[in-house]
Amino acid sequence: MALRARQARVGLGIGALLLFVLAAAPARASQPYLVGLGDVLKVVVWAQPELSGEFTVEAGGTIALPLIGAVKATGRPLDAIERDIRDRLADGYVVNPQVSLSVAQYKSQRVFVIGEVKLPGVVPLTGALTLVEALTRVGSLTEMAGGDLVVIRPPEGRPVNGPVLPAEPGARELLRVDVRLLQAKGPTSNIVLQDGDTVVVPRAEVVYVIGQVNTPGAFTYERDMSILQVISKANGVNSVGTTRRLKILRIVAGKRTELKASLGDKLQPGDTVVVASRWF
Repeated sequence: MALRARQARVGLGIGALLLFVLAAAPARASQPYLVGLGDVLKVVVWAQPELSGEFTVEAGGTIALPLIGAVKATGRPLDAIERDIRDRLADGYVVNPQVSLSVAQYKSQRVFVIGEVKLPGVVPLTGALTLVEALTRVGSLTEMAGGDLVVIRPPEGRPVNGPVLPAEPGARELLRVDVRLLQAKGPTSNIVLQDGDTVVVPRAEVVYVIGQVNTPGAFTYERDMSILQVISKANGVNSVGTTRRLKILRIVAGKRTELKASLGDKLQPGDTVVVASRWF
């Protein structure tokens, strides 16, 4: 019960946090979207419907347009492609052409959000996309989400065909964010994601408290958590308990180990704190 209640509070707190960071984030200089393979571009030539339409960026990195043929698209911002189309149409085809260009479908660039989120999967990269914005697009974190968020960047040259995991050779851990730190620092802890990045939201690790406490059970592990902190989460020692003969039960190399402990000792994920009865 203690773990579930605490996780519910964490889930609500993170949802509010995301709204706060988005509202508080300073205006960023707009970063132009660079067109990629598979994107579908909508070209509108004013008063020339036969030259207008939607065109897919093909394997050669171009779109094929009426009259002027292939136009280089990949790796270029929309305004550059638009100027190219306008200049080429003006070169003997259309007098003073008025051209507008937009992305009809974003298919080439994306980031992945996996783990303890409501809707894990692909988030299209439609321009400058921050960590908080990506999390907002997948709904929110689940009640089982841990305290850290990890951003993994794929190895150089790796095709963007799926999430990249930390153990993959050449992968880089770009950022590990403590949710509490993100809450404290707000938008200054935010980062802009790149094509192929993977945001990993791990499941929460837990520690346990048993014996003479008011609310024994499992509690979400927090970085640098002490025995005093977890006993506090268990609503303190009860009337027959003592903090003078504390023990930690810990699995070391696959074996259960019993350690004498004091209130200031730091815990590890999976530890069990045993609070003994006092001697009368």
